[in-house]
Amino acid sequence: MQRSNALPPKRAATARPFSFSLLLRAYIALLRMDLQLAFRGFPSLHRTVRELPVKAGNGTVDEICRAADLACVFYFKQVLCLQRSAATTALLRRCGIPAQMVIGVQVCPFRAHAWVEVAGQVVNDKPYVSERYLVMDRC
Repeated sequence: MQRSNALPPKRAATARPFSFSLLLRAYIALLRMDLQLAFRGFPSLHRTVRELPVKAGNGTVDEICRAADLACVFYFKQVLCLQRSAATTALLRRCGIPAQMVIGVQVCPFRAHAWVEVAGQVVNDKPYVSERYLVMDRC
């Protein structure tokens, strides 16, 4: 079997360059949600996410989720699913994408988890996460 020296087709022609401003916005959103959770508690965080309007903006789901994931990498402490999902939902809505933060539980062993969905599709976690948890709330 011969190996081809041909290069794979370039994907860079369709991919947009990484936006550092989007990364900064994701980091700030993460910081805001983390501080709100720490000082005002879960009810305040939940209310904030539930009441966030979808604004006119631009950006793709993949770009925004990538920026949010990268912001979690650079964050000064470990980021849990609730803060990550709240920040990602806020950022998606500010960019014009109607996202929902979903909170689910697993009964045995008991676990709670949060993730983000757009049009019923999980965007910031494994696609099967919604099958493993009983959905308690969508906001």
